Amino acid sequence: MGTTLLILCGVVSFLIVRTTYRLCFHPLRKIPGPRLAAATHLVEFYYDVVKGGKFIWEVEKMHKKYGHWQMLTARFIGPIVRINPRQVHINDPDFYEQIYSGSKSRRDKDTSYPPRLSASLSVISTISHDHHRLRRSVMNQFFSKRSVMKLEPIIQDKTDKLADRLKEVHASGRPLKLEYGFSALTADVITHYCYGTSYRYLEDQFPENDLRDAFGGLFLLNHILYFFPPLCAILNNIPHRLMQLIDPKSSVMAYLRARLHKQSSETVQQNKSPKAGDRETIFDALLDPSLPPSEKTIERLSEEGLILLGAGSETTANTMALGAYHLTRNKPVLEKLRAELMQVMVSPDSRPTWSELEQLPYLTAVINETLRMAIGGSWRLPRVSPKEDLMYGKYVVPAGTPMITASYFVHMNSSIFPDPYKFDPDRWIRANERGERLSRYIVSFSKGTRACIGINMAYAELYLVLARVARQFEFELFDTNEDNVRFARDYVVPHAENGPWSVKAYIKDVIQD
Repeated sequence: MGTTLLILCGVVSFLIVRTTYRLCFHPLRKIPGPRLAAATHLVEFYYDVVKGGKFIWEVEKMHKKYGHWQMLTARFIGPIVRINPRQVHINDPDFYEQIYSGSKSRRDKDTSYPPRLSASLSVISTISHDHHRLRRSVMNQFFSKRSVMKLEPIIQDKTDKLADRLKEVHASGRPLKLEYGFSALTADVITHYCYGTSYRYLEDQFPENDLRDAFGGLFLLNHILYFFPPLCAILNNIPHRLMQLIDPKSSVMAYLRARLHKQSSETVQQNKSPKAGDRETIFDALLDPSLPPSEKTIERLSEEGLILLGAGSETTANTMALGAYHLTRNKPVLEKLRAELMQVMVSPDSRPTWSELEQLPYLTAVINETLRMAIGGSWRLPRVSPKEDLMYGKYVVPAGTPMITASYFVHMNSSIFPDPYKFDPDRWIRANERGERLSRYIVSFSKGTRACIGINMAYAELYLVLARVARQFEFELFDTNEDNVRFARDYVVPHAENGPWSVKAYIKDVIQD
């Protein structure tokens, strides 16, 4: 009894001392925000784990409450809040590039980040600025605009295959989940680029897609893995067959991991060590002889493959599905877009180049507006200035502090994008006429040295696929409304209230001329 009481007193004393430090002596103590959130992670845990991906809306409430307070008591407008004991969120689009900085400033990843995708060895999870630069450098050449343009014939072929599949759906008279169809294309493109051969989702699984199901399950675990990192190692090591018995839905991810591990092992065993100019796939580059052995393990290649698959397929597919939804709902926009597309697509199955499509102002406006409303990743991506204090107004953000501006707060800022929840491609045309560069506020791919490496591939796919779909197919929404694509929950990517974004539609017509 005495030992138990002693332990209890010790725990209580520790909590009192820690809470006192966080509220009264912590370097962030002067930054506005709720006292409970400053003292404990329980607020974040309650809204993200218990209520399910809802903390982002609590952060929005904090800005409304404490941002207003700052305007009254400070001599500047400072939308900065302390959202938990160690992180600050800054709702200022013009400060975004200070947080997500370019090569002139060092930015580390927050140490809390790696467990969230259960792939701590990947580039996206690398904490140190220098280590990240080393890992990313061998892949940069594959994702440059020039390299992606060389990949364009593959994307065109996959777009043709998708069009063939959509024609089959039209003939069947059945509705289709558009996000699954688009995900099949994006997955086939990225797997071809990684391994030199695609996973054939368009050929073998359409309209189903176990890759999408696998990442959907992983994303739902995001908040739990953030609070309970040891679960990552447990989940990563459960055999596929055992996971099938425990949870058939989660077994898809276990199967995918096993497949990636096998492919990574085969790649390492081949040990081609090609010269830089001869490398044909990303995984050839990851085995660059100049890299230390620790960077070329099977485990690291497997985790890099996992992240490339997820990042290279899911967010782009969601954006395509959202674009198709809004074009179907907004007939005047669709007709205006089709009229412009006919300049370079005389027939519906024409294959204009990415460069040709980029010259079309209204298509570019549609894509920008779709990216804005799709948000990109909905989760918070903290950055750390490891050695340099930053000033935001009168507030000092000490070195080592994780700083965040979630993309939602930039894309839905009504000062930049009036009536932000309205799909309005013409806002981009009007901005261009006024000489305004609105595109600098598109942060779907983040910015700086850690911006999404696949941005050029994503743009190429968006231009080529949305142009083809808009020109050749007429959709009719089925059992789908605004609620199905409204951002209500944060699970890495935006979710609706009742699950992942989903756009179901009939292929009403295949345009012949």
